[in-house]
Amino acid sequence: MGLFDRFRRSGRTRRPASDASRTGSTRVRAADGHDVTHLSDFVTTHRGVEGFVEPRTAVSDVTLLLVAHDGEWTRRRVPSVKWAHDFANKHQVPSYDAAVVGIPQRMRDYNRRKKAGGL
Repeated sequence: MGLFDRFRRSGRTRRPASDASRTGSTRVRAADGHDVTHLSDFVTTHRGVEGFVEPRTAVSDVTLLLVAHDGEWTRRRVPSVKWAHDFANKHQVPSYDAAVVGIPQRMRDYNRRKKAGGL
């Protein structure tokens, strides 16, 4: 076998169209009813909640990050950026584009306290 033989195209066919949504060995899971229920429960059981809409990446779909007044947070997949902002408006939660404003310091502080065993 020559040095470049392995790079030559063989008679193999391309992947079927059903694999088009695959990235490597993982699939991006779409948002479902459990995600919506979880987000609604978080909004109704916490105070001072703000929403941060995170854009689609190579490994995850659009997500909505909800952060409470004390920094406690949750993140779930959502159908679209518009859906996330509409959800926040419906629940009277301010929403921001996380790619623009970042995530709040209180969330990082909460994670630090939790890791240290303070929660």
